[in-house]
Amino acid sequence: MSIQYLTKKKEERPAEPSKILFTGLDAAGKTTIILGLQREFSKIALLKPTRGAQRRIFEFLGRDIAEWDLGGQVSYRIAYLKNPGKYFDGTEIAIYVIDIQSRARIPEAISYFKDVVEQFKKLEISPPIYVFLHKYDPALRRNALNELKSLEIEIKERIKKAVDYREIYFYNTSIYDLPSIIKAMSEILLNLYPKSDLIEKTINQFAEKVNSEGVVILDDNSLILGAYYKSDEARNLLSASTPYFLALNDNLQFTQVLPGKEYDESKMVVQRFGKNFIFKQLSLKEGSPPYYLIMLKQDPNVLKEDFDCFSNLLSEILYK
Repeated sequence: MSIQYLTKKKEERPAEPSKILFTGLDAAGKTTIILGLQREFSKIALLKPTRGAQRRIFEFLGRDIAEWDLGGQVSYRIAYLKNPGKYFDGTEIAIYVIDIQSRARIPEAISYFKDVVEQFKKLEISPPIYVFLHKYDPALRRNALNELKSLEIEIKERIKKAVDYREIYFYNTSIYDLPSIIKAMSEILLNLYPKSDLIEKTINQFAEKVNSEGVVILDDNSLILGAYYKSDEARNLLSASTPYFLALNDNLQFTQVLPGKEYDESKMVVQRFGKNFIFKQLSLKEGSPPYYLIMLKQDPNVLKEDFDCFSNLLSEILYK
């Protein structure tokens, strides 16, 4: 999946990308998380340890994000700590990934977490740190939930005792539960965007206008821009269905003509769990990556003019 960039006028000085740092021990799953969001699942099986620092620029809500993936092997970790200005400075968000299935390495993971926090303090920066307790797999939750919960509590307590830091947050994530990663990364990145509340309000108004049970808007990196849920059932169904529709979009192109309605070649209507889902691509600005709408609706008929009006409102918010 190619990453497209927002073209800027030559006379404008581009804003510095927001820096998001992925760090932690080797084999914790940092790169797997990134590839999962990009839906590059074929690469995960062939994945080799990340060498040094890998940097990627992508767009989120019209803003450039610099994603730094720091390989976690010992030699690299030593290099980062010797040159913190190059690797840690400018970090706006830090994501620290811990493999909870590698219990023997948890003390090492907490020790390096402490090292990272010390570098932030030396650089006089204090980005929020999001700790991903990763490989919190569905199979483990089913078969050893009590043990997993005890380990989760233990790790949180040990981290809080190891460092004195104002903003540390925790997420349980798994590549086998892609919605857990989508939810975590979406919530984290939305904190960078001042107009997220306005987007949420616009989605709510659109959902109520078309009598939808739920609406989710995503970008091409599987990140949620905003959502509306009429009930917990709608939330759960849309969360479970999001990876399915994104994968469907990557591999196939379906269209459906609804009786008496205008033909809309960018829309799919699919039945799942006995419900009607509408999946539609939204092009908000020429040259920008596409956005996607997933809607849960009893009656799958929606006028094209309603979609167009909604797209125009989002475009106004994002790009004007």
